[in-house]
Amino acid sequence: MPDAAELLSQIRISGAIPRHVAIIMDGNGRWARDRMLPRPLGHRHGMKSVRAVVEGAIEAGVEVLSLFAFSKENWQRPALEVSALMSLLEEFVQGEADELERQGVHVRFLGELERLAPAASAAVDRVVRQTAHCATLRLNLFVSYGSRAEILLAIRSLASDVAAGRLTPEQIDESAFTERLYTSDVPDPDLLIRTSGEQRISNFLLWQIAYTEFSITPVLWPDFGRKELYEAILDYQQRDRRFGRVPA
Repeated sequence: MPDAAELLSQIRISGAIPRHVAIIMDGNGRWARDRMLPRPLGHRHGMKSVRAVVEGAIEAGVEVLSLFAFSKENWQRPALEVSALMSLLEEFVQGEADELERQGVHVRFLGELERLAPAASAAVDRVVRQTAHCATLRLNLFVSYGSRAEILLAIRSLASDVAAGRLTPEQIDESAFTERLYTSDVPDPDLLIRTSGEQRISNFLLWQIAYTEFSITPVLWPDFGRKELYEAILDYQQRDRRFGRVPA
């Protein structure tokens, strides 16, 4: 089996690199359960995979990396697990901010961030400001995010403009709608990876993934790294993306 370096070499000669890679990071709990460990330890080990995937994306030439870190629905998990996740968020920011800046990673957090605890919110603001000038990779971390809520927010924004006379219904098109989404300043994902073998979208980027290529891997997130990322990119490069059209 080729290692990560060999896969990266293949990627560089195999075609277009996906500009935007999105990942549903799944399997932390199962990883911990299989080892008879508390669930929070699975999330902690998953942080290492975040680091590896960010570095791998930079090496492969990906422009935007979107990671689904914490959904709106995750607030319903046991309070101890939610607290541990918020603490890990703060720890990630404090431990990785300088290195992310050094590597040229522009960090953005997308979602209902007003629900974060004050300490987590302050940490998020700090890393966003610290990396705002970076341009090598855009890292979107989706926290307290749900795609249906994002779509409803966009609809309300458009409706408000119509009611105020700033917009007519006829002016509402795909472009106008897209401008109201969290991801309005980046291209839609070319490739969506889901770890742990589950085959569902889990309320992630429902509008944005209309023509996205999917890659489902049985690998649990804490075991996912450069090699698995490169395998997914290499598979993507072999696909014929037609966007509903047929070859001439």
